[in-house]
Amino acid sequence: MSNSTNLKSKYSFLLKFEDYWAIWLGAIILILSMFLFFANPPANMDKIIADSNATMQAEAEKAPFKTIAWLEASDAKAALKGTSASLAKSVSKYFTVPGSWSSDNPLKSFFLSESDAKAKSAASAEKYEKAKVATTEAKATAVQAEQAASAASFQDADLNKEAKTKIAAWQKAKADAEKAKSAAETKPYNHITTMIPLMIVLALLFGIGKHFMGESAGKFLVAFPAVFIVAALSFFIGGHEFAKAWGLEYVMWAIILGFLVSNTIGTPKWIMPAVQTEYYIKTGLVLLGATILINKMMIIGIPGVFVTWIVTPVVLITTFWFGQKILKIESPTLNMVISADMSVSGVSAAISAAAACRAKKEELTLAVGISITFTAIMMVVMPLMIKALGLNPVLGGAWIGGTVDSTGAVVAAGEILGPVARDVAATIKMIQNIMIGLMAFCIAAYWALKVDVDKSKADLKVSSAMREIWNRFPKFVLGFLGASIVFTLIYAGMGSDSSKVLIDNGTSSFLGSLQKWFFALAFASIGLSTNFRELSKYFKGGKPAILYVCGQSFNIALTFTMAYIMFMKVFPQITEKLMQ
Repeated sequence: MSNSTNLKSKYSFLLKFEDYWAIWLGAIILILSMFLFFANPPANMDKIIADSNATMQAEAEKAPFKTIAWLEASDAKAALKGTSASLAKSVSKYFTVPGSWSSDNPLKSFFLSESDAKAKSAASAEKYEKAKVATTEAKATAVQAEQAASAASFQDADLNKEAKTKIAAWQKAKADAEKAKSAAETKPYNHITTMIPLMIVLALLFGIGKHFMGESAGKFLVAFPAVFIVAALSFFIGGHEFAKAWGLEYVMWAIILGFLVSNTIGTPKWIMPAVQTEYYIKTGLVLLGATILINKMMIIGIPGVFVTWIVTPVVLITTFWFGQKILKIESPTLNMVISADMSVSGVSAAISAAAACRAKKEELTLAVGISITFTAIMMVVMPLMIKALGLNPVLGGAWIGGTVDSTGAVVAAGEILGPVARDVAATIKMIQNIMIGLMAFCIAAYWALKVDVDKSKADLKVSSAMREIWNRFPKFVLGFLGASIVFTLIYAGMGSDSSKVLIDNGTSSFLGSLQKWFFALAFASIGLSTNFRELSKYFKGGKPAILYVCGQSFNIALTFTMAYIMFMKVFPQITEKLMQ
């Protein structure tokens, strides 16, 4: 037998298992995204960044506040977005999800004609013109106030305060004008013509993996459109103005639509080859790694690490112990999946934990269902509670980021409190998400050495133990970690300004849009493959819900305590800096 044949046989497992295909598909998409953005930066990006930085530095040395010139230079940098490059626009449009709509015009979610776009633009044109005039007047007033402060060499506190007030008013007027401009420049769209090519490409990508895994690619390709349609409808329902107002996201609707099919007419057998929950979401999680950059932890610093990396494992271990010893939940795998979902980062952590401890599909479904239900409640209630208590936005954002499960829900809840709370909440959740890999390894080790260990092999050798841990470890997590490390190094090598343009406002946005589709496919699959009768046995005495409520209550209390101590008492200077 030749060496090449030996090598093929030795490494054939890399093409036969779902976890590895999640990594391969994720790697292909990541390489495409790097080519798309890094090789096609916005025109004159380097020059605009250099000129803006020079202006900002000069203005910072001249005045004790952000001058008009400083803000205009900053805006020039902010206007640079990788997604605005022509090639990136052309590709990214195929990942667009159905848009917002109201009850009187549901078709608007998928299609907006040229005549309707012109009508909408015309209706907003007058408002935009007024906003432009208001902006011009506000800037003129700001210029006068800044000139008065400058004439006094910026030594007059009252004049400086007046200038800051007028400049802030100009900034607000400009922001209002930008919103009005967006409405006044409404363009026609037809999401059907972009979703069909996306469906075909995704079907082929996932279908190739199915072929190499020894399953029928043909059956998968025939069934995939049905799952894709459920995913698209979940975006459609989630885009309704009522659903958006209450934070009822597409993930919930994907599961509900799937439930309706599977528990009424029953999911047809021919659709089942494309009902692949873990395949879709594992690939999405590999992409997620490229948006969770290790260096961004430094934005929040030590307080953020304490709020996440101390609280999270304490809550996970305590909740698992509580479920086993106090509630006496019969299934330790169900117990662990719920604990991981609630304490680490929602569905992403639940999928990883389920793979590590080999939980049943029904147990994962139950954990995800409970999580989505409580997430929808928490993302509305927590911001209202924080406002009622009058908490510092940094503290409120950290509290939300450490307790609300879904990353999207975290951002939405933080947005209610303002940009500072939103950014802190998102960063805290990002730091928490980094723990997914470590959590999966620890769960795999615990199950291999404690839960499922054969009592007759108590003297299990170290090598055998490590092999069992490796067998249980969800391999797609390696793709998640690898993507995070690679993009962190790229971010650091590019420098903060170029990275913000090409990664934060480039690859991350691009990958985030695609992730949504993968997650929608996964949640649709959960619904389509779940029968309530099969789930009923796991609801004995309502223990899973009690576990989640008790665990989340403990999580909320401990996270708040740690966030308060870290951000308000031990490191108040970091809080002050974040508030600037």
